[in-house]
Amino acid sequence: MSKIHHTVGQPLAHESARLHVTGEALYTDDLPEQHGTLHAALGLSRRAHAAIVSMDLSKVRAAPGVVEVVCLDDVPGEKYVGAYVHDEPVFADGRVQYVGQPLFAVAATSHDAARRAAQLAEVQYRDLDPVLSADAGAERESYVLPPVRISRGDVQAELGKARHRHQGRLYCGGQEQFYLEGQVAYAQPGENDEMLVYSSTQHPTEMQGMIAHMLGRPLHTVRVQCRRMGGGFGGKESQSWPFATAAALLAWRTGRPVKLRPDRDDDFMITGKRHDFSASYDVSYDAQGVIGAVSFEQRLRCGYSADLSGAVADRQVFHTDNAYYLPAFDILSLRVKTNTQSNTAFRGFGGPQGILCIEYALDDIARRLGLDPLDVRKRNFYGVDERNVTPYDTVLEDNVIQQLVDQLETSCDYRRRRDEIRRFNADSKVLKKGLSLVPVKFGISFTATHLNQAGALVHVYTDGSILVNHGGTEMGQGLNTKVAQIVAEEFGVDIDQVRASGTDTSKVANTSATAASTGTDLNGKAAQDACRKIKAALAAFAADQYGCDEQHIRFQAGQVHCGNRVIPFRELVQKAYMARVPLWSSGFYKTPKIHYDMKTLTGRPFYYFVYAAACSEVVIDTLTGENRLLRTDILYDAGRPINPAVDLGQIEGGFIQGAGWLTSEELWWDEQGALKTHAPSTYKIPSVSDCPDHFKVEFFDNGNTENNIYQSKAMGEPPLPLAISVFLAIRDAIASVAELRADIPLDAPATAERILQTLDAVAPGRFSLAAGSRTEADMAAEPMELSAGPSGGTVQ
Repeated sequence: MSKIHHTVGQPLAHESARLHVTGEALYTDDLPEQHGTLHAALGLSRRAHAAIVSMDLSKVRAAPGVVEVVCLDDVPGEKYVGAYVHDEPVFADGRVQYVGQPLFAVAATSHDAARRAAQLAEVQYRDLDPVLSADAGAERESYVLPPVRISRGDVQAELGKARHRHQGRLYCGGQEQFYLEGQVAYAQPGENDEMLVYSSTQHPTEMQGMIAHMLGRPLHTVRVQCRRMGGGFGGKESQSWPFATAAALLAWRTGRPVKLRPDRDDDFMITGKRHDFSASYDVSYDAQGVIGAVSFEQRLRCGYSADLSGAVADRQVFHTDNAYYLPAFDILSLRVKTNTQSNTAFRGFGGPQGILCIEYALDDIARRLGLDPLDVRKRNFYGVDERNVTPYDTVLEDNVIQQLVDQLETSCDYRRRRDEIRRFNADSKVLKKGLSLVPVKFGISFTATHLNQAGALVHVYTDGSILVNHGGTEMGQGLNTKVAQIVAEEFGVDIDQVRASGTDTSKVANTSATAASTGTDLNGKAAQDACRKIKAALAAFAADQYGCDEQHIRFQAGQVHCGNRVIPFRELVQKAYMARVPLWSSGFYKTPKIHYDMKTLTGRPFYYFVYAAACSEVVIDTLTGENRLLRTDILYDAGRPINPAVDLGQIEGGFIQGAGWLTSEELWWDEQGALKTHAPSTYKIPSVSDCPDHFKVEFFDNGNTENNIYQSKAMGEPPLPLAISVFLAIRDAIASVAELRADIPLDAPATAERILQTLDAVAPGRFSLAAGSRTEADMAAEPMELSAGPSGGTVQ
């Protein structure tokens, strides 16, 4: 940084840390309930695709404690909603399109009474043919949005004349957000048709709009608040709406407060996940592994409606290059409609899926040529002054990937460890190790240009304390902490003098979702703008009062330096108030330079890029298929971190969440389209025991070249795709037993079953249990202690 800051850049504690650990932090379900509060539950479809022949709710209405039951006919305003396309009925409209789709809502005097009553509906269906997978939907040309294609050069000609060329396929499963706090909404009707809704949502403005449109009321009659969430990860960006609208509708109908909190199983069944996808590719390259041309077809399972799938699929396309220059390419993106939950945002928002595509292909290239995958990756890196134009026609201006990867390669001792692993694998009959170093280039901004804006409201009180409200939402990621640090830095006061209040649509209107890793970038800049307006008024007053140069007034360490005069900040504020100087202001920020043509997928959709790399080492048990992450080293380009402690936690958490996506978290639907992995008993997220013993994260010394808030860079999403290094390290371990230099057909997540299937494919019969088990001599030759495996088993 150009100067030493007082609060910005300091590893300060999360503003709610004490409240979190003492249990005093209030979430939506913790708010005191008003007298007469009713509790709601949703009645859900039990078919994936069917016409509703009849729906008898008489037993629901007659159930003990029931006060009201509503279905689509009871919606007074718009009956269809949606993030971009209004293609989602508030309740099923004559047919159901996935198992778990809400049919009706019931309000009762207790939570249990509402849940029991919702099970009493008598629904008769006429089954229709469901589409359950992306591949099946693509074959039928069933799409929620039209396909998108982006290309450069004569790809087929380049592929045809190549000396080295091959085709490949991969499948990658989805991922449940599994936020600690589930979906919840609490609606309180007020006077003159007003409605206050407390919602656990990343996008209060969108919830405000959907509730208002559903009720047929103007926006100013609906107010949405969110103090904090117990996690979101994208699952509460658009899909808080079924709960917020149902609670509001029931509150409007009954005139009483209504809370809707589904249990975890219903939450799983109703809401969408990360998009799973299948991809095929055709790639040509020279003897050194440098890509000449590549063609991808990406099939995303979007579910029954559009939701955010268009933007997710676009970002997958935008990140298929990752850190590599592609001279000629053709990328076809299919947004496939299926009779499953409508998939939605998840940390990375399509970016990890795109990065996985190119990394998988590069891994195959290296294996076929007998080269080290890291060498092949480095030869394909973007250049600085040439080979620096992305597939969407953005010229890279901040590329540091080569220097960053070189630094990590040295610090993690990649070459020596590669040799050690070769020797280990040669001597070890059952346990095999793998190593992979993967870079990430991640674009920061909403791809929908209009969303890159934010507002804030700052109040300075007469005692010198400061309150800031902004349009972002706090979901544990430390947004309020960072914004408070920015405000404290601007006024030169201690962090204890600043408080960030909960998000409220009546304070800052027309906000964007807290997503796309832009929370601090946008809201921090908006808060800074408000602070500087107030500081300008205070400086003008001080200059007039004390006869100093307004341009040289400094706010620092709780004091205001005005020429030779030093005035305590609180004293200046009190005098300014007496002189009728405004001590509050709104702030606004819009991201500069960005533009994007949605028809051609070209322009500058990202303000800047985050660069990072991770090197991961794993061990697999070839008899059981279990794996263990042994070591990870991460080097992350955070610009100039606003809060290194908070940022470190985000990097570690994002990486482990990505490792779960690619190794243990498996979503499985049966042949009738019912999600069977819908509870912690069947869906396995990583635990603390899955973190590697050696987990080292360092910041790359690199200020943001753009005028971002205090030259920082984003944290939320870029760490997650670094976990692709874990998946490819498992692939590397499997490759050590391959009979030929061939592809390793490992799909994600790399569960024990998939690892065993892949081992059988590349070394048939060698590791089947029927072939025998380890002898005592084998085990003695493998000096590794027993340790917990990622799914609760063991790796020896």
